[in-house]
Amino acid sequence: MFDRILVPLDGSNLAEAVLPHVVTTAQAFDAQIILLRVMERRDNEKDEETLSPLRWQLRKSEAEAYLDAVHERLRGIGLQVEKVILEGDAAERIVTFAHEQEVGLLVLSSHGRSGLSKWNINSVVQKVILRAYVPTLIVRAYRAVPENLEGWRYRKLMVPLDGSQRAEYVLSLATSLAHSQDAQLLLAHVVKKPEIARRAPLTGEEQELLERLVAINRKEGEAYMADLESRLSADVHSHLVVGESIAASLHRLVRQEKVDLVLLSAHGYSGEAQWPYGSVTLNFIAYGATPLLIVQDISREEAEKLKVEEVAQEKKGH
Repeated sequence: MFDRILVPLDGSNLAEAVLPHVVTTAQAFDAQIILLRVMERRDNEKDEETLSPLRWQLRKSEAEAYLDAVHERLRGIGLQVEKVILEGDAAERIVTFAHEQEVGLLVLSSHGRSGLSKWNINSVVQKVILRAYVPTLIVRAYRAVPENLEGWRYRKLMVPLDGSQRAEYVLSLATSLAHSQDAQLLLAHVVKKPEIARRAPLTGEEQELLERLVAINRKEGEAYMADLESRLSADVHSHLVVGESIAASLHRLVRQEKVDLVLLSAHGYSGEAQWPYGSVTLNFIAYGATPLLIVQDISREEAEKLKVEEVAQEKKGH
């Protein structure tokens, strides 16, 4: 699944929250790990005169020593590891390097050197995930990091599905990871209650119509989940929920089931391909509290082609 895993680190303890997940996925797929440190000028060092070559070299030496320590720690577990130091804008360098090296997975900590904030992910992560078009694992930095990296594993994985082939794009990865971890795989499907835009209360006839639609969709959803369970070889369980909000229902299920990792395709049934992510995936990026692995169902080349076509259509309309 993943031959090479890219792991950007900024030297902070928060950024190291990714390490247990990196070890687990690398062992699961026998993948090589690339540790990347991007050296940026700090806000008070934008002017060339404020940063001497000696100070910059000292910072570079510190970065090298830090990567060496992480490198040796991972090699001591028996993993294949290499390390790279680049200079420039962190987000730009991470995205470019990921594309040039054709990495299979990008692992990002939600927060790093700048510390925790009221935002669920920091600005660097925001920029990277909107441009990378690479399978990406986002680890919440505010979660405790176990001391024993090698003994840590996932116990319960959850895959939200909406019945579309695009949403199922992540299933192959999810089943492989579940097998390697001896983990339970939970398939989740939400039947959304239909809405009728009305200022007045619904009539009895309208309420009955909504209930019939929910019953039809629920029956179809149950058949869909049963079919998936029969086709997948992992320890699979399905959970169907009826709710007014798909995202809220899924978040609630994650908490109730104590899920370790949520796996999502970037788009589902209603997701527009010209955007990097559909609405449910974006909601989990912005509001999720659990590690999130996103698999892109469209390639970077396809996405760029769609953007060019969209711009051409806009120009044609003016």
